[in-house]
Amino acid sequence: MSSRASTLAANREHSPAQAMVLHCADLLGCGMSFIRAIGRWTMTALVINCIIGSGIFGVPAELTRLLGRASPLAMLAAGLVMAIILSCMAEVASQFSEPGGPYLYMRTAFGRFAGLQVAWFSLLIFTAAPAATTSLFLNYLAGLLPWAGHGWQRLAMLSVFLLIPTVANCYGVRNGAVLSNLLTIAKLLPLLLLITLGVLRFVKHFKLIDAREITNPGIAAWLSALLLLIFAYGGSESAVIPVGEVKDPRRTVPFGLFAGLAAATAVYALIQFVTVATIGASTTERPLADTASVLIGAGGATFVAIAVMISAYGRISSTILNTPRLVSSLASQGDMPLFLGKLHARFNTPTTAIVLYAATLWILAASGTFLWFAELAAASMIVIYASTCVALIRLRRQQPQADALRLPFGHAFAVAGVLISLALLTRLEARQALFMVITTLIASANWWWAHRRASSSGTGRRLSGSLALKKF
Repeated sequence: MSSRASTLAANREHSPAQAMVLHCADLLGCGMSFIRAIGRWTMTALVINCIIGSGIFGVPAELTRLLGRASPLAMLAAGLVMAIILSCMAEVASQFSEPGGPYLYMRTAFGRFAGLQVAWFSLLIFTAAPAATTSLFLNYLAGLLPWAGHGWQRLAMLSVFLLIPTVANCYGVRNGAVLSNLLTIAKLLPLLLLITLGVLRFVKHFKLIDAREITNPGIAAWLSALLLLIFAYGGSESAVIPVGEVKDPRRTVPFGLFAGLAAATAVYALIQFVTVATIGASTTERPLADTASVLIGAGGATFVAIAVMISAYGRISSTILNTPRLVSSLASQGDMPLFLGKLHARFNTPTTAIVLYAATLWILAASGTFLWFAELAAASMIVIYASTCVALIRLRRQQPQADALRLPFGHAFAVAGVLISLALLTRLEARQALFMVITTLIASANWWWAHRRASSSGTGRRLSGSLALKKF
């Protein structure tokens, strides 16, 4: 039996969800597959890297304005809310062993059209937000090195900034994962230093929070704070995309999601606690910089600037690892041109997708025209969260005996996740809603192209028999 025939036979022996997955090697006939090099601790670091970004340096200001000294409790509450959504994601993700993340979940559960809607909202998130993060890095760098803030020097620094993680990921997932691990540690160290110094100072100036400080802001302020923090906790949806390179994804992905969320929640809550314990409930635009100035001294502002840059760089490294795997998955499913899914003959990485994605980030960050899209990135997360919860309900009906994680009270968690997502949708402004409609139309055009392409080539008919793909 040929290697390709063996692969197809193996696919038919998998669960129905896995049988719906079309591997790059099968479609392209390239005889290659991803290398599974991401273990549970690397997966955990990737989740932390995706959640904790530059937002932690800005969120405390708005949170303190809303809730004052009670704001650290909101960080914990938001972590619990996100645990509901990530629990649904953990169950759904445990049923898949190929890259794609929420796009693949929806495609498997509801077909190509629904999958492409989620894919394009995911691409919007994973392009607009990292481009904004890249710009933030360059702005802080210009504060330390003024010559790097304009002209060709800015473009040169931008090129170097993106080149390192791009090359690392092209040369193999292990290199990209190692870089992500190192940057996760690097971004946590300054935050942990602030937490340690802040807690030591608090012990000397101990003051308990009064119950009235929790109730006085009112339910509206608490709801606004929780909605804000759901976005601050976003990012984990991108960590599940490279599951094709994860060792034993059924166990590794749930472990990484829960451990990463727990670590991020602890860091978020402690950072907020240290901020209000050090500088009080006074409103400031740079709360961490002011906190660092009190705890460290004159070099506090520089310390925070470096911490922001490290955090931003870590976020970019993780997105360059994750997002090209989504593009590769789209190509391997026939939803984008096949060359985007082709793996490098030596490194087994989607080098074309990686390079094109990095180039897109470079163009957006260099032009600055991406900023009006950045606000839509947060709104797009709602679509991803809701779709994952809905996919859980559908997949349970399709595969009641699937060999996967089964979340106790899974349907209740899924319904709660959908309700949370609907609550977030009420926060959208008219311009954000318009952008979401435009994204939906682009995804629909992509579906039309893929459907016609599959119909004209007969690919859809052949694969529906051999791999049991969902209807178009």
